[in-house]
Amino acid sequence: MSTTSLHTQDAIAKKPTGGVRLAVVIPCYRVRGHLAGVLRAIGPEASLIYCVDDGCPEHSGALADGLAAQDPRIRVIEHPHNMGVGAAVVTGYRAALADGAEIIVKLDGDGQMDPRRIADLVAPLVRGEADYVKGNRFFRLEGLKSMPWLRVIGNAGLSFLCKLSTGYWDLFDPTNGYTAIHASVLRALPLEKLSHRFFFETDVLFRLNTLRAVVADVPLDARYADEHSSLNPLKALVQFPVYHARSFLKRIFYNYFLRGFNMASVNLVIGSALLTFGVAFGLIQWIRGAYLDVLASPGTVMLAGLPVILGIQLLLSFISFDMASAPRDPIHRRLPPGPCERL
Repeated sequence: MSTTSLHTQDAIAKKPTGGVRLAVVIPCYRVRGHLAGVLRAIGPEASLIYCVDDGCPEHSGALADGLAAQDPRIRVIEHPHNMGVGAAVVTGYRAALADGAEIIVKLDGDGQMDPRRIADLVAPLVRGEADYVKGNRFFRLEGLKSMPWLRVIGNAGLSFLCKLSTGYWDLFDPTNGYTAIHASVLRALPLEKLSHRFFFETDVLFRLNTLRAVVADVPLDARYADEHSSLNPLKALVQFPVYHARSFLKRIFYNYFLRGFNMASVNLVIGSALLTFGVAFGLIQWIRGAYLDVLASPGTVMLAGLPVILGIQLLLSFISFDMASAPRDPIHRRLPPGPCERL
């Protein structure tokens, strides 16, 4: 591990972000061809830059270490072996918190994200309007022309699953890794429980919802060239729906039964019970009729159909309530301050 003295940071002038101590965390794995350009493009708004070499076979950390002589903000942290992008970001988060950062930006080192947009990304945090901000590549339709069509389709599907599992129904592009978080909110997250791999961003959103943190989208276009992605699409297609289902069940239990109980909880319980009964009863009667070659009576049809209709109506009412209950009041001002809390 190589470090640069943090005393040099005190000489950095006031930033476009209002003098807030801002840190940038860059997970480094197979990004040697793009990392230097990314680091040079980070403006004076950043006081600290953490390059976390996650067991990179290209030794991206060594490249960043060489650039530290030109930019005293750069610190390099090395993992002895690859632990996953989520684990690398958490390592950077911990270092930034220990050094007194007030806002921490997560920026990939593959050149897809424009470091010149950092000030735009963190603006909602500086203004006190949000606790966590993420980029949205889908806001400008013109920007989708440069995105591979498979990514467009995949992100659209993942966005719906993410809305369901995290409760942030007004967000899009959940896998966008260009993010910023307020330090006091980051301290409230169980960092040791966050996903170590590519589900990291979505897992963070799920945890933020359990805290009732406000999350905002900022339109940011992505740039695609010859960057390498370590994500296995087939593996993600199998694993991500399972992860989303787990997060959804946890969120519903935490928000509607453990921490609170309201009419939405009642609608969910009764609606699920009626729908399950109607479908099960109707299926049993259909199989029985097919086996005995007899038609079901109108009363039997109604006994199966009515619970299904009522159950769907109650579940739609629950979803409507869930969509309207997205957090609106930022929590970072109410959380215990850290050693350098000034926002």
